[in-house]
Amino acid sequence: MGWFRRKEKQREIGFCSAVVVAAGTSSRMGEDKIVRELGGVPVIVHTLLAFERSPEVDEIVVVTREELVADVAALCRDFQISKASKVIRGGDTRLQSARMGTLEVHRDTQLIAIHDGARPFVTGKVISAAICKASQTGAAAPAIPVKDTIKEASDGLVERTLDRAKLYAVQTPQVFEASLIRAALQKALDDGVELTDDCAAVERLGMRVSLTPGDERNIKLTTPADLLWGEALLDGEVL
Repeated sequence: MGWFRRKEKQREIGFCSAVVVAAGTSSRMGEDKIVRELGGVPVIVHTLLAFERSPEVDEIVVVTREELVADVAALCRDFQISKASKVIRGGDTRLQSARMGTLEVHRDTQLIAIHDGARPFVTGKVISAAICKASQTGAAAPAIPVKDTIKEASDGLVERTLDRAKLYAVQTPQVFEASLIRAALQKALDDGVELTDDCAAVERLGMRVSLTPGDERNIKLTTPADLLWGEALLDGEVL
């Protein structure tokens, strides 16, 4: 019965490919964060296992730096990431890498979930919610409400205080109808704009993005302090 429900759910959602972008230089980390171990397991493996276990995900394409392609492919084999269909070289920017990944997914792909390789604590619940919503609306991303008061400033002077009730911190995976995100990323590249996330590319085309529940533990490992936080999460010291 469990197998039947999984197949029915996938058929309703359509074929979904996850593009895991892990081609950054880790300049703020001071070491290569995606192969750095957390709890004895490389960061990228924690990330890939979350999508391997997701019943909504049919395929994983990993985008990484050229010198890491062979190493990441070996990790996929060693940790039995059976959904990993390709490990490819990324571009000079995240936007380029995301675009390259979307071109390498299976031809039957209807939804593409783009995820930061350095977010190893993403849960199946977060993945599922974003994919299911995107299957209904065309574009969705997990987010959490902002807790701090946010000021807009210029030259060290506050210009205005933003309404915290309307502010959200957006996470990944960000999920889109396949042809939509391919077109949006290509348009951004053609226009020479730098974007902070993939949703922004879709928003530039006038598409509205639905938000789904994120998770405070779904952090992106960017600095050495984030690694300490990640170790605490693994050890159960952060609830």
